[in-house]
Amino acid sequence: MMFRIKGYFRKGGKVVRFTKTVEADSEKLAREKLLSLIGSNHKVKRASIYIEGVEKVE
Repeated sequence: MMFRIKGYFRKGGKVVRFTKTVEADSEKLAREKLLSLIGSNHKVKRASIYIEGVEKVE
């Protein structure tokens, strides 16, 4: 299943908004994958990543 996740993260005093589509078996796993991807690509800690919404994409 595909999930579209919207949110933002804080880095260096700035707020960066994102919309990301990830493939996962459940919503919980999609959130975990997103935290991992944003954290590794942008060097942001999980506590600085805020998820506003998750929706299933067909």
